[in-house]
Amino acid sequence: MQVIRAQAMGFCFGVRDALAIVETIPDPAAVTIHGELVHNESVLIQLESAGFRVAAEDQRGRLDDRPAVLITAHGVSDLERSRLLAAGKQLVDGTCPLVRRAHGAARQLAAEGRHVLVIGRPGHVEVQGIVEDLPSFDVVPDVSAVHCYARERLGVVCQTTTAPRLAAAILAAVRDQNPLADIRFVDTVCQPTRDRQSAVENLLERVEAMVVVGGRRSNNTRELVALCRERGKPVHHVQSAAEIQPGWFAGQQTIGLTAGTSTPDAVIEAVFQRLCQLGKESSP
Repeated sequence: MQVIRAQAMGFCFGVRDALAIVETIPDPAAVTIHGELVHNESVLIQLESAGFRVAAEDQRGRLDDRPAVLITAHGVSDLERSRLLAAGKQLVDGTCPLVRRAHGAARQLAAEGRHVLVIGRPGHVEVQGIVEDLPSFDVVPDVSAVHCYARERLGVVCQTTTAPRLAAAILAAVRDQNPLADIRFVDTVCQPTRDRQSAVENLLERVEAMVVVGGRRSNNTRELVALCRERGKPVHHVQSAAEIQPGWFAGQQTIGLTAGTSTPDAVIEAVFQRLCQLGKESSP
C-alpha cells in the first residue's frame, strides 16, 4: 500500500508563532491559556503538563487567580480584551495576524454602516471574537442559513478557516437573496487554509481513500474531511496513529494523507509510519 502525503499540510505559521510564544514564558504556573491555544488534543496535554492552566472555551468568562492570560491563536474581541485588562490581567497575545485582519475587516464594514455577515461556525471562538465587537451581525454557517436581511448595506467576511468553495457558495446566495442591497465582501480566508484545501483537491484523483489528521474541534481539519466526502472519497478523520484500524484499507493500494493546521509534525509522522506499516503487513 502506497501512502501519498499532501503537498501542504500540518502547522501553519500562526500556530507555530503561538507555540513559539509559549516557549518564551518563564513561569507557566502564572499563566492561564484563554481557551484552547490550538484545537489539538496532544498540544493541550503538553501545555497542561508544562504547568499552564487551560481554560475550557465555554468557561472563559470565569477568571482564576493566575496573573497572566495567554490569548490563543483564535484571538478575542476588543470587548473581551478590555474585560481582561480591567480585571488586572497581564495579556500575552498569541493571536494569529490573519485573524487580526479578519477582525479589522469586520469592524471596518460595520464602520461603513453595514450589517455584517460572518461566514463561519456559530459559537466557534474565532467567530465569537469577531462578532462581539459588531453592533449588527449574523453568523452564516452554510447556504441554507442565507436569507433576505432587509438591509440596504451588507458586509461579508469569513472565519479564516472557511473552505473557499463554501465561502463562494454562501456569498453567491447572499447576492441572490439580497439583489437590491449594496454588498461588500472582504475575503478573509487565510492562505494556509487555501493551500491545504488545494493540496487535497490535487491529491484526491490519485488515491483510493484519505486519512485526515487533526483535532475534533479544529474547523479547518473538519473542512478537509468535508471536502473529501463531497468528492465521494472514503475518508478517515483521526487524532492520532492509535485510532487507525487496519480493516479500513482492505483491498486499497493508494492512501492519501493530510492534516489540519493545528496538527503537530510528530503526530503526522506517527500516522504516516503507522499507515506504511499496515501497507507492509498487507503486502503478499
